Amino acid sequence: MQLLVYILAYPFLWLISVLPHRLFYLFSDLVFFLVFYVVGYRKNVVLDNLQLVFPEKSLKELLYIRKAFYRHLCDVFLEMIKTMNLHPETIGQRFTVTNKELLQELEKSGSVMLLCAHYANWEWVISINNYLTSRGYAVYQKINNIYFERLINRIRKRWNTIPITQKETIKKVIRNEEKGIKAVYGLVSDQSPQIHGNPYWSSFLGVKVPIFNGAEVLARRLDLAVVYLKVNKVKRGFYTATFVPITRSGGQTPEHWITEQFLKLAEEQIREKPEYYLWTHRRWKHMDKVPARAV
Repeated sequence: MQLLVYILAYPFLWLISVLPHRLFYLFSDLVFFLVFYVVGYRKNVVLDNLQLVFPEKSLKELLYIRKAFYRHLCDVFLEMIKTMNLHPETIGQRFTVTNKELLQELEKSGSVMLLCAHYANWEWVISINNYLTSRGYAVYQKINNIYFERLINRIRKRWNTIPITQKETIKKVIRNEEKGIKAVYGLVSDQSPQIHGNPYWSSFLGVKVPIFNGAEVLARRLDLAVVYLKVNKVKRGFYTATFVPITRSGGQTPEHWITEQFLKLAEEQIREKPEYYLWTHRRWKHMDKVPARAV
């Protein structure tokens, strides 16, 4: 069944990826109409999330944000597909890095943990490999369909990105450091982890939730630099990315400090323009399960 779904879907995805940009975004408008007005995909989840983190906003404001979010979500999803056949020169024009020299400077000293959130466009982050002098790794969660997983990994490898799963990350980073292999590890660190295994709990957008802190654990243990990638949407189909240094020496930071800095930077972006965050994700599903020690 997985193979059949892939065989049926792939030609359609390929066709989308080669559309001229004008037609491409007209098609995104059509997808938005279907997703928002016809299917109503997770509209209640999005509104619940917005009401939870923005209690000060009126219902009218929240509904406006929700609608704007869905327009953006459709663009981002299709832009991910567009990456299948996007030329490096084109993506360089549409996803520009304002201070790539900072990351290149940090690379000279050793490996770097690059943290970002599900904000603006997190898929086109792979294009920063055009500026790296060391290896670039993209940490990801496996998807159920093995054929689509292979497709996504092939797309990422087009940009010289080495995909590694979350389970592989710790061993891979430690092994690379033992061998003296410099690398940049890209992690989207705002997902909701499983609550078993005593995760770190903290406030995210005003709500106490479990937080992934694997990047901090590795940075402190191996004394790695940590950078936040701040991606902004300039206009439809165009983004700018800025490297914001968190620390040049993870081993010199107190426990949880790196994670808290990441959360602070992500929150600032989300509160400024909330329509560009991934609100369909059930990020706060564990908020009622906070253990007493984390309160």
